[in-house]
Amino acid sequence: MSASSRLTSTLCRRAATSAPTLTATSATTRIRTTTQVARGIRSISSTTPSRLQRPTLSRTALQRTAALCPTTSTRLYSSAATAEEDTFDPASIDRESDEVDVCIIGGGPAGLSAAIRLKQLANEAGNDDFRVLLLEKAGEIGAHILSGAVIQPTAINELLPDWLAEDNENRFTGATPAGKDSMSFLTKKFAIPCPTPPQMHNHGNYIVSLNEFTKWLGERAEEVGVEVYPGFAASEVLYKPDGSVKGVATNDLGIGRNGKPKDSFERGMEFHARVTLFGEGCHGSLTKQVIKKFDLRSDSQPQTYGLGIKEVWEVQPEKFEKGKIVHSMGYPLPMDTYGGAWMYHFGDNLVSVGQVVALDYSNPWLSPYGEFQKLKQHPLYKSVLEGGKCISYGARALVEGGFQCIPKVAFPGGALIGDTAGFVNVPKVKGTHNAMKSGMLAAEAAWNALQVADSNSIFLYDYEDALRNSSIWSELKEVRNMRPSFHSPLGIYGGILYSGLEAFILKGRVPWTLKHKIPDHAATKDAKDCKKIEYPKPDGELTFDILTSVSRTGTNHEEDQPVHLQVKDWEKHTRETWPRWKGLENRFCPAGVYEYVEDEGKEEGVRFQINAQNCIHCKTCDIKAPGQDINWTVPQGGEGPKYYMT
Repeated sequence: MSASSRLTSTLCRRAATSAPTLTATSATTRIRTTTQVARGIRSISSTTPSRLQRPTLSRTALQRTAALCPTTSTRLYSSAATAEEDTFDPASIDRESDEVDVCIIGGGPAGLSAAIRLKQLANEAGNDDFRVLLLEKAGEIGAHILSGAVIQPTAINELLPDWLAEDNENRFTGATPAGKDSMSFLTKKFAIPCPTPPQMHNHGNYIVSLNEFTKWLGERAEEVGVEVYPGFAASEVLYKPDGSVKGVATNDLGIGRNGKPKDSFERGMEFHARVTLFGEGCHGSLTKQVIKKFDLRSDSQPQTYGLGIKEVWEVQPEKFEKGKIVHSMGYPLPMDTYGGAWMYHFGDNLVSVGQVVALDYSNPWLSPYGEFQKLKQHPLYKSVLEGGKCISYGARALVEGGFQCIPKVAFPGGALIGDTAGFVNVPKVKGTHNAMKSGMLAAEAAWNALQVADSNSIFLYDYEDALRNSSIWSELKEVRNMRPSFHSPLGIYGGILYSGLEAFILKGRVPWTLKHKIPDHAATKDAKDCKKIEYPKPDGELTFDILTSVSRTGTNHEEDQPVHLQVKDWEKHTRETWPRWKGLENRFCPAGVYEYVEDEGKEEGVRFQINAQNCIHCKTCDIKAPGQDINWTVPQGGEGPKYYMT
């Protein structure tokens, strides 16, 4: 049964219980009416009947719903209903709820792989009633996904062996077989060839647009019976009385910037599950909460991150070399800043070009966006891009900590999967295969645990054990010392030397594990102690201003809603941040969200401003803000970027 049908059926049952005696005519009328009500509560798309779409309900529609379904638990907001509307609390309205077997938060590769594997197991067992529900904050599956990306196909080969088969009419058609590899160390004008570490060899791998691949995975999930709900932003973790996770709630819609309900107000919905899997990607907003509540990092180091910035170009045919893979280190980044860049030729005359800058950089004058624009001026990249057309842009934080930063992944009632747990192999420049495999392992553990008829909270012990016995664990353990080796006094040169030794000789077979020194936000030095970096003015052809780039993301947020980038006290933030770091937020954000505007009436001479409508959900601010006083939360479901070919 589709997701929309289930919700309609649920409401029909509720309506039926309020009228035990019905004639045939009245029953038909009641069912038809209740179906209409269901469409009012979650308007059902005629083109994608298995998905639910967020509605915009007027107060009149809400009142009509109440009249038609007097047994529903939803209480309605009406400005005319009370003289105390200024003190109206949205939380006073009960939320509708749905019960499922497994609820998955996040429609990325990890979440979709978990969902597909669960339904495969249920279908094989003949259990058609086993419900797997997936919530995704983007308006459509894949819209918030961004990566390089060259994928290692081990996990997808296991999950869907015929994903490229010519006789499979639903095969994925966007995979470009990896061709020639190259690795270079860049100076300002030259590219010095370097040996490609064995971890970076790509024979048998594929270049893809990860957002297109994820969209395809979403279609395969629906085919096997997963209830996929795009446009539903999970904003709250729900707990049972015993403290275990009960499920999640989606955020309220129709709240104005002033925090008061508008005419379009709609209460969020609760989804209860025996197992809840969090696959939000890097630095998930709900993942932060469960890590803190269950102290999941008690035996691991704090995570460290990078910011990946990417463009997709359509290049001149004579410059296109299908399957070519280029990686580089060095210029334009300073010697003490870890990072690297890529250029992948895929599809038809398309080139993915991007750069990752580690967020433990120390100079507050550094702008990752500005560094990326400088990168494109280097002859290695300029020679390919010049004369082409930039068709897409995006940015996303990614996990870099590796083996020593993996938290405990299981907790009462749920588990962490994919990048939200931190399974990226930085030296390999890949993580999708590990994210997918972790979702599959968690799915198998959840399925086995749910076969026991027990009402007690579930703990996925098998997932923890399976993870430690998997390729994910051995792969990350082998390269555990490479990324932290760049913290040496020799900077990037020391890291390259040690990583080369590890890659070609040691292969992780050493008795020590290097540590990441300090959290990324604490690595930032005072502006007065660092050299100011001036970035050249963009030329509009190869390099671009930040707002032009944001326009290529398809980003959209309703302006009249609470700012989802939460800063409790903007004045205090300015007093504590501006004097020391001189507008760091404006430089680390790749979307022009943060500004300090000159204001003589303010104590510091500037006014802090947040342009939340520009946000592309990269999470950098939540990671890099020196005072850790910016909290990224989900905006209304369906908002944010709408990436293309990223």
